[in-house]
Amino acid sequence: MTLVISKEQIALAPKVLLHDHLDGGLRPQTMIDHALASGYTKLPSYEPEQLAKWFVEACSSGTLELYLETFEHTISVMQTTEEIIRVARECVLDLAADNVVYAEVRGAPELFTRKGLTMDQVIEATVEGFNQGMAEVAHNGKKIRVEHILCALRQNHVSDEVATKVVKYKGRGVVGFDIAGPEAGFPPTDHIKAFNYLRDSGAHYTIHAGEAFGVESIALAVNECGAQRIGHGIRLIDDIDFSSGEAKLGSLAQEILDNQICLEMAPTSNLQTGGAASYATHQIGIMKKLGFNVTLNTDNRLMSGTSLTREMELLVDTFGYGLEDLEIFQMNAAEGAFQAIDDREELIEMINEGFSEAGR
Repeated sequence: MTLVISKEQIALAPKVLLHDHLDGGLRPQTMIDHALASGYTKLPSYEPEQLAKWFVEACSSGTLELYLETFEHTISVMQTTEEIIRVARECVLDLAADNVVYAEVRGAPELFTRKGLTMDQVIEATVEGFNQGMAEVAHNGKKIRVEHILCALRQNHVSDEVATKVVKYKGRGVVGFDIAGPEAGFPPTDHIKAFNYLRDSGAHYTIHAGEAFGVESIALAVNECGAQRIGHGIRLIDDIDFSSGEAKLGSLAQEILDNQICLEMAPTSNLQTGGAASYATHQIGIMKKLGFNVTLNTDNRLMSGTSLTREMELLVDTFGYGLEDLEIFQMNAAEGAFQAIDDREELIEMINEGFSEAGR
């Protein structure tokens, strides 16, 4: 039976976040500070509240391509070691304030090399920022673990190099690999060499697929590239036939359900890019009901004006979820984390205990 859940319980519940972009979660004031210090003059506003509002409105265009254009501003103020460290540190502090206990935050190193930093320097600055944030959170009596996923951009040609960095920094703050960017015209198989190298090296990887493009993108990610998780995957709904009144799964949907391949969904982001028309019709509701391994994520906290708590609240308001429903999302995420079995089990236990306490 569904439990009644309050906003206070949602806020206090321990959370696991698998899909969050570092350059999509900057504090507006930090952007302004960095822009003023570096001479970047193109910010739409130099007032924090107005800047935050601009990002949400600009990203609600209905297309992924226009959504991605807004990142030029955040990327432009993350081009020095000091800037990257500050953004990464504040990311950890903001997630901890939202009671996230484990997060995998991703970013594309190639984007932050405009002023001469190497990819290694970008990665090391990001991990240093995460470490500073985690130490500060621990000093204040809380606990959070934040790891880094390295992205390659599907439209560029550095995925092989980024994959080698994943292996190089494995166990030193980096837990996996991803490809991101526009899907149309840039299939994941363009990066098959990188995926084969990662698999042979025992490294983890996820793939953005089925966010703004069709089922074929997901099929390539799973069947050709061997994706362990799928970023978004909302277009998998197109492989499910509801015409008879009951869900009839196509071969790909059945495969993903049978193998419980983790789907990293982010409802608010998907509404902004036109992947869903409303929260009520977002694919996460029916796919959870059908038993898919669905997780709840923020994607880009600045662009969506969101947090994991807010995403939970929206699902509770939309689908009438109770505490145990929200726990399912968190357990799925804990089990899908790019960690060793012992670490995942410890995380699962933490989620169990935290939700038990929240239900009292």
